[in-house]
Formats: sequence, structure tokens, C-alpha cells
Amino acid sequence: MPTRDKDASASADRAEAAGDRAEAAEERAEHAEAGAQAAERAAEVSEHAAEVSEHAAELSEQAAEVAQGLAEEFADKTHTAAEAMGLLPDENPLTDPNIHEFAAGVDAEHPFGEVGEPMNHRSPFVIAFVATLGVLLAVVFAMAVRRVSDVLVLIVIAAFLAIGLNPAVTFLQRRGLKRGLAAAVVMGGVLLFFAGFVAAAVPPIVRQAAAFREQLPQRLETLRNENETFKRWDKQFKIEDKITSIVKKQGDTAPAKAVDLAIGVFTVIGKTLTVLILTLYFLGSYDRIKRGALRLVPRTRRPRVGLLTDEILARVGGYVLGNLATSLVAGVVSGMWFAALGVPYAFALAMLVAIFDLIPLVGATIAAVVCTAIAFFVSPAVGIATLVFFIAYQQFENYILVPRVMKATVDVSPLATILAALIGGTLLGALGAVLAVPTAAAISLIGSEVVHPRQDNS
Repeated sequence: MPTRDKDASASADRAEAAGDRAEAAEERAEHAEAGAQAAERAAEVSEHAAEVSEHAAELSEQAAEVAQGLAEEFADKTHTAAEAMGLLPDENPLTDPNIHEFAAGVDAEHPFGEVGEPMNHRSPFVIAFVATLGVLLAVVFAMAVRRVSDVLVLIVIAAFLAIGLNPAVTFLQRRGLKRGLAAAVVMGGVLLFFAGFVAAAVPPIVRQAAAFREQLPQRLETLRNENETFKRWDKQFKIEDKITSIVKKQGDTAPAKAVDLAIGVFTVIGKTLTVLILTLYFLGSYDRIKRGALRLVPRTRRPRVGLLTDEILARVGGYVLGNLATSLVAGVVSGMWFAALGVPYAFALAMLVAIFDLIPLVGATIAAVVCTAIAFFVSPAVGIATLVFFIAYQQFENYILVPRVMKATVDVSPLATILAALIGGTLLGALGAVLAVPTAAAISLIGSEVVHPRQDNS
């Protein structure tokens, strides 16, 4: 009995396991059927996508054909309209300005048409052409500068005077005058000063020169009779005969010399008027010129460049004022000396010293030679005393007064002031000596504010 029960139980277990396997097989069959249906739907979707792509390609081709047709139709209508308006010439459309404007797209915003694509700057032809053109332009520029060097000198002098006189114009502007009127007042004062100098100095100089020429033979005779040294030198070197021959030759060529002198005087007057007119224009347009120069600088650097430019111009103006101050001192001291020793035309000679002292290095020496020669007409003692005075005063001015004044007004060291004047005078003469100190001040400022910081940060 127990054996039969065990067999029945085993049979039931096997039947149940068979049922489970049947159910699993049925589920796998259902999954397989679902996969087959999904694959069928995917195939249908792919087929539909292919149909859509083919239809899109057909539509794109049709759109291209339509666009081409519209473009051709628009071109035909545009050409017809241009012909109707007379924009198309009958013979040569390449040289007709109307078709050029039409093709370039001229409108109110672009009066000369829209900008085209840039050229290939790396092309060998472009590089060679630009290099050759640069060399030719440099040569032409050098030749042009050489031809107009005299005019450039006048322009530089006028610009320098305008910078120096601008503080006076600004002072009058603060008092309520307009810029043009203030510039005219300042230039009028300058003209009055020079006119007063000419009226006070030229007639005495001419009279002294004529008197010197007339009295020279008598003075040589007196000197030969009273001075044994001169008598011995005259006997050995024939000094009196040579000087008399030179004076006679000068008298024979006096008409030609007078013509040359007149031409020279008119040339100087013309250049002086040119400088004064240019200075007046520079003063009147001072702010506009400075703004135009700053426009050449990139916008991001304009504030700093503007500050440096203002400082350089202020130093140039300070140099002019300092130079005027030292010249005024020289004129006052010389005038007091001439008045104390009884030298004739003391006021005119003092003005001569003040004006020539504006020229660094050589100006004071020229004035000293002229004034000393006139002082010798009074007496040899006065002439020698005047010579010693000028030698002593020039040492004081060159090594004490001028360096201290320039240090205070231009902020340039005394050594730099002397070296700049020497180098500028050697390179460009009197003009170079005048411009040397403000140029040194500008170079010093640029070096301390631009070059030194870059070197420190590198």
C-alpha cells in the first residue's frame, strides 16, 4: 500500500513538471510570434521612410528647378527694366558709370558701393609689388623732404612758437576772450616787440657800422703810432695795408653788396612773415590739430597718449617760458652794464642780447662779439671790461642759470640740458639747439613712462 502511494505521487509530480514545460514552451512561442510581428512592423516603417526620402528628394529637385526659374525670370526682368531705364549702354557696358553703380550696389549708406573681398596678401606677386612700392615711396619721400626742407624748417619753428605761446592764449581765454581773438592779441604783442627791437636796434647798428668804417683808418694810424707792439706787427705783416685794401675793396663792391643785402633782407622778412602767419593759424587751430593727431592713435590707448601729449606740450611751453626768462635776465643785466659804462645805445644793445640769447650756445656769443666791438669804440678799457663781463656772465648762464631754470620748467637734468644743446646744435645748427632741450624732455618722459615699465615687466 505504501508503495502504490509513492508511485502515484511520483506520477503526479511528473505530470505537473510536464505541464510546466508545456506552459514555458507556449510562452516562448508567444514571444517568438511577438518578435516576428515587431520585425514586420520595423520593415514596414523602413519601407515607409524610404518612400518619404524619395518623395523629399523629388520635392527638393522641384524646388531647385523653381528657384532657378525664378532667378532667371528675375534676371530677365531686371535686365529689361535696366534697358527701359537707359542703364545699359548699347556698346561698352564695362565703362559705363551707371551700370557700375548698379552692379556695385550703390545706395545712400554706400555711395561708392559695398566693399568687396580682400585680396590675398600672401601672394608672391602682392608681396613683391608692395615691397617695391615701399622702396619707391621711401625714395620719393626722401627727395620731397629734401626739396621742401626750408619750408619744413619754417613749419617746425611756427609749431614750436605756437606751443610756447599757447599758455598765453589759454590765459586770455580764461579771461573771456575767444580763441581766435586771444591768438591775435598774443601775436600782436610779439609783432610789437620785434618792431620795437628793429626800430631801436637797427638804426644805431647801421650808424655804428658806418662810423666804424669811416674812423677805421684814423684809429689804425693812432694805434700804429701809440702801440709799439702793433707797430712791430704792422711792419712785419702789413696789417694796416691789408685792412685798408679790404675796406677799399668793400667800398668798390658796395652797390653789388647793397643789392645782395636788400635781397637778403626781403628774404628774411618773407620768411619771418610766413612763420608769424603759420604760428597764428597753429594757435587758432591748436585744439583741433591736437584732436586730429589723437585720432590717429587706437581708441584704447588715446587716454594715456593724450595725457603724455599734454605733459610733453606743457614741458615745451615751460622751455619757451624758461628760455624767455633767461633771455630777459641777460638783457636786463647787459643793459645795466652798458648804462653804467656809458656805452651808447644801451637799450638797443640790451634788446639785441636778449633776442640772440634765445638761441642756445651760439646766440649769446654772437651778441657778445657785436656788443664788445661797439664797446671798443668808447675806449679800449671799456671794450676789455665788456669782454670780461660777457665771458663771466656766459659761464654763469650756461652752468648755473640755464640748467636750474630748465630743471624747474622742463624737468630735465642739467647734464642732459647741456648735452642736448650740444648735440642739437651740431646736427641742425641754431634750430637744433633751440629744439634740443624740449626734445630731450619728451624723450625722457616717454622713456620713464613707456620704455622703463615695459622693461621692468618683461
